[in-house]
Amino acid sequence: MKTLIIAEKPDMGRNIAAAIEPKAKNHRSYLEGEQYIITWAIGHLIGLAEPDAYDPKYKKWNINDLPIIPEQFKLVPNSRTIDQLKVIGELAKRSNLLVNSCDAGREGQHIFSLIQRHLKLGQPVKRLWISDLTPETIRKGFQELKDGSEYENLTKAAKARSEADWLIGMNGSRAFTTKHNVLLSVGRVQTPVLALIYDRQKTIEAFDSLKFFEVEGHFTQKDMTYKGMWQGERMTDGAKAEALAQKVKGKPGRIASYEVKETKEYPNKLYDLTLLQREANGKYAFSAKKTLDVAQALYEKHKVISYPRTNSNYVTEQNIPEMHKTLSALQGTAYDEWVKGANRNLVHKGNKFICNPSKVEDHHAILPTYRKASGLSADEQKLYDLIVRRFLSQFYPAAEYKVHTVITEVEEEKFKTTVKELLSLGWKVIYADQKKEKNKPAKGKAGEDDEDEEIEVNEPFAVAPADEVVCSDAVVKEKDTQPPKHYTEGTLLRAMESAGKQIEDEELRDAMKDSGLGTPATRAATIERLKNVGYVEMQGKKIAITQKGRTAIELIRGAGIELLTSPEMTGQWERRLNEISRGTASDNQFMENVKRFACMIVDKVRVQARASKTSFEGETPALGGKGKGSGTPRKTSGKPAAPGKRKAEGERGQTAGMPVTAGQKNSAAEDSTDSGPKVIGPCPSPGCGGMIFMGRKGYGCSHYKEGCKFVIWKETHGRVLTDAQVKALIGKGRTGKLKLTGAEGQPLEGKLVLHNTDTGQLVVEQ
Repeated sequence: MKTLIIAEKPDMGRNIAAAIEPKAKNHRSYLEGEQYIITWAIGHLIGLAEPDAYDPKYKKWNINDLPIIPEQFKLVPNSRTIDQLKVIGELAKRSNLLVNSCDAGREGQHIFSLIQRHLKLGQPVKRLWISDLTPETIRKGFQELKDGSEYENLTKAAKARSEADWLIGMNGSRAFTTKHNVLLSVGRVQTPVLALIYDRQKTIEAFDSLKFFEVEGHFTQKDMTYKGMWQGERMTDGAKAEALAQKVKGKPGRIASYEVKETKEYPNKLYDLTLLQREANGKYAFSAKKTLDVAQALYEKHKVISYPRTNSNYVTEQNIPEMHKTLSALQGTAYDEWVKGANRNLVHKGNKFICNPSKVEDHHAILPTYRKASGLSADEQKLYDLIVRRFLSQFYPAAEYKVHTVITEVEEEKFKTTVKELLSLGWKVIYADQKKEKNKPAKGKAGEDDEDEEIEVNEPFAVAPADEVVCSDAVVKEKDTQPPKHYTEGTLLRAMESAGKQIEDEELRDAMKDSGLGTPATRAATIERLKNVGYVEMQGKKIAITQKGRTAIELIRGAGIELLTSPEMTGQWERRLNEISRGTASDNQFMENVKRFACMIVDKVRVQARASKTSFEGETPALGGKGKGSGTPRKTSGKPAAPGKRKAEGERGQTAGMPVTAGQKNSAAEDSTDSGPKVIGPCPSPGCGGMIFMGRKGYGCSHYKEGCKFVIWKETHGRVLTDAQVKALIGKGRTGKLKLTGAEGQPLEGKLVLHNTDTGQLVVEQ
């Protein structure tokens, strides 16, 4: 009997085989050597069954059938990958030991557990837990295999996460959709994230801009010139500001106080996934999903970085020698100059800014490996460069500055000057070739107060406290208070990490990581989900909430289910899941609470008044502008150019024409793989030859770019069409009898008939 190794993906399986069974024979869906058989999942092979697996009545969405609370959750194979599941089952019969080599994290644990449960595999299990895919790490990992039972609590947490998402998503989405007759997707994580965006937008819209005036003094002392901001209550009267400027202009003054303080700026923390996503969004406008996908390719395909789905910014003592080895491996590359300038003595076990084992749980911070990078795409190179520079900066000393604070007094009016004089670049030499970012506003000022504006200079600065100063000029600056900024994916990720709390202190932010919204591995998928269900859209880098997204939040809160929109409460759920994984909380108690909450959602929605259909329709305002009326509307709620124009726009896995909700079909909230559009059948438009596929709002033709105008909208005549009904329309030209709504809102029964094969226009035949 041989040992069966189950990896998460084919690439990982092949990497493992190359390291421990280099002569293994390739059988396409597995590799077999003398000691090991290596095979793989393809992401999620198994998911939670849909409601109709428990009772056929659930095929139709009916609020009176809710809540749906399975006593035991059923598992179903993914139809697209069932052949690979069968391969694993057959190979297991020839094995007396299993090695779980799926990704070393909660979701990798879940993927293996589902396979094990569904196939009823009873062999003992060992766990491979590694952070990079270099051959040396793989071989070392196999020498130090853990017993599978050590990860039982992590399995419980993964199972609880999946089932909780199913319960909230399935019951919440069905309740709100059937009550309001519009596809409304509800989720344990996605709904509070949408609430964050909604609340920020409402704050911006309610913001009243206030005009105010600042007076900037220009001062001369011998050969030295400098500027300072007037210190006093904010002035809203322009005439008073002008009078103050005239009062001091050309007048002699004195240095009322002068302080010089030396300060150091240490290198920024090593990357965790969320920080990498935030910075890649700010620097390159990468979406969170794109950064995750590129990072995963750098890890799996190129093996040049460590495991990217980490929430830690630190390393353990075991990583320190590896970091030194990687530094040596970077010699002779594009980073050679910085390697030569590196001080190896700065990276050691006692440096708590880098090495802090207490802050490393599943995985350490993202690091480059000692494998040389080659064949990277442009985007892969950009992300790799971010990671390597951040790594190299740890081998450099702090940047050193002198901060000069000057209070200049003229005609009893005080002006403040803050000058930051560079003494030594330190680690910042690694970023000296990049365009300098603008100074960020002082904490808590939202960018609207510049009184303490800091000027950074490279040349020496000094004033003589005893010598006279002349106010050579005074300038009045007119300004407006600014509302909070619209979320970008980068700033939304930061908000998700701290459950919406505006936390500037890094230590406090670290403490909040356990109770953020979702996990580093799932946040990108959550943002994509909000886009795909039509709740938000991107306007440049800014996230705009659509009318449908607004109404969804207002309905949820209006039903008295504010908790479902609460980032803090959902963050506490995530904390509880983390506690389950550590064995300090009960998964059964957590699930009982979730079940009660799902029942409460249904009870509240059942008595809610139905919203008008028009409340979900409307134009999304163009973002930008200040205060109320922030921009002209964008026509985004009308018919799209093609219902599936954007990749992954369609919902994955439809149930009776309704959307996949959190927990359904491969746990969409945690599985960010993109299965692409769902094909329904050939286009009936004469001579077209295209295929009809499912998009977010309708079923359109793959030849839309060639001019085919055929589209059948999902919502028509007061009904949401199912895949089967659309297949009947494009194949037979009509559906069976349906309950529909007439043009005046009256109920009617009839068949939908394809009236125009060029456009997809439907009519009712009674």
